Amino acid sequence: MAAPHDANTEVPHPFLRRRVRDIASGTEGTLMAVVVENTAAAPSYEDRWAEIAYIRPHGGGIELSTAVANVEPAS
Repeated sequence: MAAPHDANTEVPHPFLRRRVRDIASGTEGTLMAVVVENTAAAPSYEDRWAEIAYIRPHGGGIELSTAVANVEPAS
């Protein structure tokens, strides 16, 4: 499968620059970007494209990545 035309570029999301929570890890922070990326574990005949969210933890630290479906507004 060929790469989508918007591969490895940011896509809009309603929570960008807002406080969010990653339900997979429980981490809260600011949603910095959502990017379409190839998530295949190794070079293969079949690519796997997904929207990946990048969250910067409050108080600093390394941004974490998670599936965009795991992002919810922080309370």
